[in-house]
Amino acid sequence: MSGNKYCFAIDRGGTFTDVLCICPGGKVRTMKLLSEDPERYSDAPREGIRRILKEETGEDLAASGLVDTSKIGWVRMGTTVATNALLERKGDPVVLVVNSGFRDLLYIGNQARPKIFDLNIRKPANLYKSVVEVDCRIVPEQADRCELNHSWKVLEGVAGTKYLEVRPVDEVAIRESLSVARDQGVSSVSVVLAHSYACPEHELRVGAIARELGFSHVTLSHQAMPMCRVVARGYTACAEAYLTPHVDRYLASFKSGFDKQLEGVDVLFMQSDGGLTNMENFRGARAILSGPAGGVVGYALTGARETELPLIGFDMGGTSTDVSRYAGTYEHVIESTTAGVTIQAPQLDINTVAAGGGSRLFFRSGIFVVGPESAGSHPGPACYKKGGPLTVTDANLILGRILPQYFPKIFGPKENEPLDHEIARSKFVELQSEINEYLKASGDNRVLSVEEVALGFIRVANETMCRPIRALTQSRGLDTANHVLSCFGGAGGQHAGAIARNLGIAKVVVHKYAGILSAYGMALADVVQEVQEPNGLEFSDANAQQLKDRLDALSQQCHDKLAEHGFKTIELEPFLHLRYEGTDGALMVAPAAGKQSSGSNSLIVAYGDFNATFLERYRTEFGFVLQNRRIIVDDIRIRGLGKNETPPESKIQNASEVTPPAESNSRCRLYFDQGGFDAPIYLTKNLLAGHKIAGPAVLIDQLSTIVVEPECGVQVTQFGDLIMDVKTGGKHGINADLDPVHLSIFSHRFMSIAEQMGRVLQRTSISTNIKERLDFSCALFGPDGGLVSNAPHIPVHLGAMQETVQYQLRVRGETLKNGDVILANHPSAGGSHLPDLTVITPVFYEDHPRPVFFVASRGHHADIGGITPGSMPPHSTSLAQEGAAFKSFLIVENGLFQEQQIIEQLTTPTSAKGAVGTRNLSDNLSDLKAQIAANHKGIQLVAELIDSYGLDVVQAYMSHIQKNAELAVRDMLRQIGRDTLERTGSTVLEAKEFMDDGSPIALKVTIDAEQGSALCDFTGSGVEVWGNCNAPRAITLSALIYCLRCMVGHDVPLNQGCLAPIQVIIPKNSILDPSEGAAVVGGNVQTSQRIVDTVLKAFGVCAASQGCMNNITIGDETWGYYETVAGGAGAGPGWHGAGGVHTHMTNTRITDPEILELRYPMILKRFCLRTDGSGGRGQFHGGEGVERDLLFRKPVTLSVLTERRTLQPYGLAGGESAKSGRNLVVKRDGRVIALAGKTCIDVEAGDTFAMKTPGGGGFGPIEDFSKTGEGLNQENSKRYVERGTVFNYLQSQESA
Repeated sequence: MSGNKYCFAIDRGGTFTDVLCICPGGKVRTMKLLSEDPERYSDAPREGIRRILKEETGEDLAASGLVDTSKIGWVRMGTTVATNALLERKGDPVVLVVNSGFRDLLYIGNQARPKIFDLNIRKPANLYKSVVEVDCRIVPEQADRCELNHSWKVLEGVAGTKYLEVRPVDEVAIRESLSVARDQGVSSVSVVLAHSYACPEHELRVGAIARELGFSHVTLSHQAMPMCRVVARGYTACAEAYLTPHVDRYLASFKSGFDKQLEGVDVLFMQSDGGLTNMENFRGARAILSGPAGGVVGYALTGARETELPLIGFDMGGTSTDVSRYAGTYEHVIESTTAGVTIQAPQLDINTVAAGGGSRLFFRSGIFVVGPESAGSHPGPACYKKGGPLTVTDANLILGRILPQYFPKIFGPKENEPLDHEIARSKFVELQSEINEYLKASGDNRVLSVEEVALGFIRVANETMCRPIRALTQSRGLDTANHVLSCFGGAGGQHAGAIARNLGIAKVVVHKYAGILSAYGMALADVVQEVQEPNGLEFSDANAQQLKDRLDALSQQCHDKLAEHGFKTIELEPFLHLRYEGTDGALMVAPAAGKQSSGSNSLIVAYGDFNATFLERYRTEFGFVLQNRRIIVDDIRIRGLGKNETPPESKIQNASEVTPPAESNSRCRLYFDQGGFDAPIYLTKNLLAGHKIAGPAVLIDQLSTIVVEPECGVQVTQFGDLIMDVKTGGKHGINADLDPVHLSIFSHRFMSIAEQMGRVLQRTSISTNIKERLDFSCALFGPDGGLVSNAPHIPVHLGAMQETVQYQLRVRGETLKNGDVILANHPSAGGSHLPDLTVITPVFYEDHPRPVFFVASRGHHADIGGITPGSMPPHSTSLAQEGAAFKSFLIVENGLFQEQQIIEQLTTPTSAKGAVGTRNLSDNLSDLKAQIAANHKGIQLVAELIDSYGLDVVQAYMSHIQKNAELAVRDMLRQIGRDTLERTGSTVLEAKEFMDDGSPIALKVTIDAEQGSALCDFTGSGVEVWGNCNAPRAITLSALIYCLRCMVGHDVPLNQGCLAPIQVIIPKNSILDPSEGAAVVGGNVQTSQRIVDTVLKAFGVCAASQGCMNNITIGDETWGYYETVAGGAGAGPGWHGAGGVHTHMTNTRITDPEILELRYPMILKRFCLRTDGSGGRGQFHGGEGVERDLLFRKPVTLSVLTERRTLQPYGLAGGESAKSGRNLVVKRDGRVIALAGKTCIDVEAGDTFAMKTPGGGGFGPIEDFSKTGEGLNQENSKRYVERGTVFNYLQSQESA
């Protein structure tokens, strides 16, 4: 350590700052203080240092009046300063410099809306204040594919790649534009130019001009993170420019309070990757996880000594819970989204969920709900005595798990009072009364006590936190029970035992510094120096020497930087970012352990076998490896570790007796599932090594409370840590009667089954559509085929699979047997369109003769034959033209995959002229097997649930959850019925919308406000059309469920219960229920949107959104590309419509411009919001459509399948209609040709497809616009940040 000096490790959190000091001689001091307390101190970390120095030495200030640094050895710190600035959008004003035509690139992003059921789409606020477009452009050479006649200059990029300079930097114009921004007071610039990660010439020139003009912070995207994908790299560069000046000011303020500004003191800050860095290198984009990363380092390095099993980190704080995993190495991700901003940088995979001590408690429509809303630190929980709501903390207080007498008196308006038990209890009494009244009205004669109500919410909160842990483990094929739970954070000890039991985990580790483990992790961490560069070479023997040379150069660079800082012990970790050619599933891999002593491959000899690691990781992550497919090196990375001296950890005294004495005259009343107990209280500072405590009991330390549940026990280790043994297994002792607590728990469990099926499908599939675009759904169904739970929420799939399952029951009935799997996609069998193949497996249990459940997965296959590649012809007039159709095909019979039969079905052309069989059989077969594997996972999880609770209980709660969804919809219909009656004098709602060909979609809704029911009658809708905009009946039902969920306004189980209060009449042989052979591919992607427009119009909810998915297919006989394009969202009462976003029945992401131009012979010339006022005007304006221009570099076939090219999206309540969309082809000779909404043409090299997508309608009269508030569509900042691979996956599910 640092001799006779005091060394400080500090975690500055959002609410509290934790300080750990290692004193001369090894004594350890800890302190916790409020992060913000301006009346007492200006900076919490500095105050903590000052107080400890004062208490230990009697002196704290130097002659200068500042904190004395002569006795400080080092300071290691993690801070939320960057995270808070990002959350609250309090960074520095930034001017963003982008290529001409891309001014809105970062606003549009991937075009997916953040929350799929929010009609008021609130996109995260921009990090930039203004945008400057620079007239310059670089594109990949594509010498073997480009047929353009050009004389563009050739530039050399990394690893010998070639780029073309279409236009050089217009230096005069960029100087002029940046000068204007500088004169407006902006001092930070972010430069984000396409392909600069590989060919940075233009960015370097613009950066030099910005510095010449006097900008103090200039961030170039290729330096912020040299990785492909301009949108993610752009967000990273923007975050760097936005946050780093803010971080620099904090660091300057921190130093200013110390004598000589900490000169001579080793000051290090924690980065998001779990490594420390020097204060001068601490940058904004790498500081997002600064605090939580310390906790991961802390539990990883201390928990590993107690077990050889992998660890799950469980860090529960006041507003959120962090979950992570450690199995001998840190688990990093390279790209993650935080507060709506995608950051490309190495960061620990820390998954944050909105469930903490401050999570609010609700009782809605008969179900207990915890979060995601949080009380925050102000006003905080009710017991803080600041007028806050009921929270998880209040529930723990009521149950005796928090003891006010052991808490500091820092609560109340003046922050000098203890926690208030009476306020919490009085609020629970109110809630208890509401719940008991509901139970009585429902015919349930039980009367719940306050403690039973509080315990119910705790059980729901525990299940909420279990769900991401299951996702983190089971989704990777890992057994959750085969882990140890490492618990830390202020609130974790109150829940750890129950969560471990729910997960089947038998052991919990609680470190002696669990309350401040993030701070302790800072003391243990190494200094990290990272260097990374893009590459692009094939991973092959021919390129081995070149790859070795680059690894050598980066290793030397990394070593030299660490050596400059005085490190003697340096470890270098090499990584290659590898992927199969043509895929997006890149993995950052280290070489396999052990190098070859000799051989022809210099890379393997010097560094080890990267290929072996890649294949092993790929098989683990995705379930297979690809044969005869090239592997590409996207990036080369070196992670250097300057090894810090680990502070010694002293052992504690051994106990002479096994059972320690409890605190005299101190017992508390604890409540658990088993009832109330009088439990002893122990202070951990009095416990000795070898002591054992049987539950129930409460252990109090200086910084946290640990609850030992009944049938659990705790043992104290030689270092003073606690090992909790948890009794697991056995059936849960509940019956089939409805219980509102178990209703919520089963809702989580059923959804978790569907989610885990989805993770398996994504992991084991092979096609881009399923693996990367995540265009699939998985669901669980009851024995009657009724939907129980559905994930992910692809709106056009919602409820549609139920029709498919129930069709199989009608057709096959008693003949279904164990080992059968059915394939279906036909519209008359509940299909949506033919590329969506549904695989259905009946679930049998023990000796029950009939299926007890069904599981199913629906995935969009890239091709299943038909008259055009992609099986989505824009001009089809019959189903046969769209590909292979299956009504009820046994793809697995008696456990045997019927490979030859399915190959024959898929490869045999239909009867339509020009139709062929599938063009990609291998992907079809692989994805079908992945769907079967996903169903098998669902069967396993259903069986586990039944084993735990019993079949009668599980099926009873399936029914209860469906009835709960029905109740939520009935409540909504009652409210709408009353409002409609008051507004119009009638409970009948009517609306009619039209397709571009004039086909009407008519709806008459008759609401029974007393019963909470409705009749939805589509009589009057158009007849079946000679084209493909016919929508199968299942599509209408999906659209209805989607609209109902949007109107309910909060989470409800999406199942068949949603439609129970609604009678639906759809005329046969109409556009909404066509004949068996009718073409339907456009009905799925276009008519579905018009049905939603009609429903929302009838209910008067909001103006029309763009009402189109803008389907574009481009290709030739060797390749194909498909995309859907965003537009404008409709405005509503109280909100403006968002622009450049997908709406309603789709939420697909769009391909990044750099990926598009690297893989396909096209140049994206323009992608921005329309500037011609496409959004309808009103008191609340509609969102703008987008402009998207694609230049073709060779002759291709262009297919467009679009709507709203003739008729405009409607405005509502006096708002104006939006502008319709337009499809144009600009020929290379300058001629402009208008295309119809649905057409297929051949275009030439040099032609440009220019699309303008429709805007959204306005709401309310335009003359009331001045009354409208600002910033209505910005996402409200939260005090927690959802993040990590689980969160990113769920976001991806909602944007597939």
